[in-house]
Amino acid sequence: MAGYYFEVLESVQEPLAIYEGKAAELLATKQVEPGKYLVVVYKEVSKEDGFIITAFLTRRIEQIERRTQLWPR
Repeated sequence: MAGYYFEVLESVQEPLAIYEGKAAELLATKQVEPGKYLVVVYKEVSKEDGFIITAFLTRRIEQIERRTQLWPR
């Protein structure tokens, strides 16, 4: 994921969608190429502060889309 540093940050700033996690975390998604998505798992401490837990690439976006979508509604 080292080569995706800026894409990870951009995914949190300008996501395709944000989904609710199971333990109060958020999942931001971004399409990096056709059929391939970057998922960033993060927590917000406040509106100005937060931290990234992990990030991964997937082609199985349907599994993420089963969760509750928080943004956009």
